[in-house]
Amino acid sequence: MPGLIGIYPFGLGRENWRLARFVYYGLLALQNRGQELAAIITHEDEGFHSLSGEGFVDEVFTEDALNTMPGFIGIGYVAPSKDQRPIFTETPIRMVLVGDGKPDLENGVQASWKAFGELLADEISRSGDSLKAAKRVIEEVDGGYSFVALTENQELIAGRDIHGVKPLEIGSLGFDLGAVVSESSALDVLGMEHVAHIKPGEVVRFDPYSIERSRAKPRNKPNMSRCSFEYVYLARPDSVIDGISVYSVRERIGMILAKERPAEADVVVGIPETAIPFSLGYSRVSGISVSLGFVTTGRKIRTAIKPSIFERLMGVQLKLNPIRCVIDGKDIVLIDDSVVRGTTLRNTVWNMKRRGARRIHVRIGSPAIMASCPYGIEIPPPDELIARALDEREIAEVVGADSFAFLSIDGLCRAIELERNELCLKCWGCERG
Repeated sequence: MPGLIGIYPFGLGRENWRLARFVYYGLLALQNRGQELAAIITHEDEGFHSLSGEGFVDEVFTEDALNTMPGFIGIGYVAPSKDQRPIFTETPIRMVLVGDGKPDLENGVQASWKAFGELLADEISRSGDSLKAAKRVIEEVDGGYSFVALTENQELIAGRDIHGVKPLEIGSLGFDLGAVVSESSALDVLGMEHVAHIKPGEVVRFDPYSIERSRAKPRNKPNMSRCSFEYVYLARPDSVIDGISVYSVRERIGMILAKERPAEADVVVGIPETAIPFSLGYSRVSGISVSLGFVTTGRKIRTAIKPSIFERLMGVQLKLNPIRCVIDGKDIVLIDDSVVRGTTLRNTVWNMKRRGARRIHVRIGSPAIMASCPYGIEIPPPDELIARALDEREIAEVVGADSFAFLSIDGLCRAIELERNELCLKCWGCERG
């Protein structure tokens, strides 16, 4: 689930831009998509310039580095794994590529992207037309992915697989700058207008005077497979993905969850940050009052994408300090976005009960995670997924809750307002609607 950004200047005088800082602010807005690695690559007449490092965006890039980094075209990248690095090709053309997801080319995410980058570089060199070359590669390479590439010819190319699994959005700053990002919220932060989303199988090319778009024609009619996990967890609530408001989806999830799995309680509490809209929707339908149940400490840490159990548990301790007066002596509907192993949820329930919560009814704003993601989202192996081994009653016992329930797959589809055959539901154990 890396976050991608590319920014491109148009017209005369574009060489006067220094875009490293623009890319930096865009990456801050995409930090939710990866907290282990960050990279900025720029290009000017002298060639490529690169800055990268492990950790949060504001830790990796110093003021001095950003202020002195040349380059009037820029791309950037945040990743949830230290192994997921940008791809550089030297032959037959020099190019840098960043990607989200996994093309079906090699075993392993990084190996697949290396093969994809080499294939794209070869095709551009052979055809001499980067737009046609990228379109041909998308027609040939299956999988779920999106990418942004910057060539030595100072062209910015962005594309999306034919199924539309991974998102890409287009924006502009007047007639001066064009941009492509994983989420529209990054455009908002940069003061840009959100223009459109890149369609499944579409390629967009930025050159000094225009933006060109072309759509691949696969051999067989593909199923649309937008990632449902984007709407549940990955994306920021202020983003719009494929024309669908993430916040609106999450509020509808809470409303549907209240109808599907009601509970008697005194207060509804959502686990920050993702489950807050769920709790508002649940409260609206159930009539149970909603309250802020936790205060976070330090920077926002997304525990579900942390690589080790120690980091996940410490993340819970930092971000979820219960507010005693909200929960003491009360029956609680505790809403979370998803459950993977159940370790962090068990810790949260225990902390709430030792602060005085009487009963805790856990409701999850997504179906049970039953399988690893074939497209690179950091989901543990199947034997570590709690829902594969235990039913809802057993999970309630393990996490210490008085009751426990998931959202149904049909409920999730209704919340997103798409049919089953328009969504990727593989992590929920559903191949096709």
